[in-house]
Amino acid sequence: MNQKLQIKFPNSVSITIKREDLIHPVVSGNKFRKLKYNLRQAKIENKKKLLTFGGAFSNHIAAVAFAARENGFESIGIIRGEELKDKITQNPTLEFARECGMQLEFVSREQYRSKNEVTFLEELKLKFGDFFLIPEGGTNKLAVKGCEEILTDQDKQFDYICCAVGTGGTISGIINSSFSHQKVLGFPALKGDFLQDEIRIFVQNKNWDLINSYHFGGYGKVNEELITFINDFYTDNQIPLDPVYTGKMVFGVIDMIQKNYFPAQSNILLIHTGGLQGIQGMNAKLKKKQLPILSINV
Repeated sequence: MNQKLQIKFPNSVSITIKREDLIHPVVSGNKFRKLKYNLRQAKIENKKKLLTFGGAFSNHIAAVAFAARENGFESIGIIRGEELKDKITQNPTLEFARECGMQLEFVSREQYRSKNEVTFLEELKLKFGDFFLIPEGGTNKLAVKGCEEILTDQDKQFDYICCAVGTGGTISGIINSSFSHQKVLGFPALKGDFLQDEIRIFVQNKNWDLINSYHFGGYGKVNEELITFINDFYTDNQIPLDPVYTGKMVFGVIDMIQKNYFPAQSNILLIHTGGLQGIQGMNAKLKKKQLPILSINV
């Protein structure tokens, strides 16, 4: 569903948000897209278990746990940080994953960095048996194929397509299905320029760029300005944003409009990639830091 904002922006620029967060009540947004063909392939290969990786508040972990249960798979989550082992009940994401039947395996950050190494994966196979591997964040060729379905012919009217970037799979699919007259802008949630190379693995089109000015200090980092923006945006538009991905992207686009980045009368489409399950965990962190919380009903 596309929802146009009733906000008067400078230079007659207009914004429409594609509500990918509404396509599934749990496995929403880009997680639904990324898992679609991975789940099909796992069934084709007659796999019984899914294994994947993620951090403490990972949208991906929650989505895989739920999708596995709903599709008749066992699931294993390799979680970054051994210290979380005794704190599952304090973490809504991990508690939800466990309730869905996911077997959680906590590893050190050093071990976690080996997640793509053959030796480590072989060790996991010895421990857990045969499994279908879904990478951290879900990004692989099958995920990109799913994300290519985000844009439709109805979106041809837009000049710019904007989305948040985590591992690069979502924007890769969007780039592949974008129209030649469109510019795709990605807003990384992480510091660094390494994502350029990750995206080039999956795309050939050149009509894209990454905007690295709105990560707010890095992955999962927020400040009072961002929280206030997300709360005000929800009050004004009744659209909930998550603080890790889409919230930062929307903040960035509106700031860039104010700074006249976009030509007059630009028609901009923002992709809402979901991630709202992480709000509860983020609010717990904000309370500990005595910062304002996200006042959003999801």
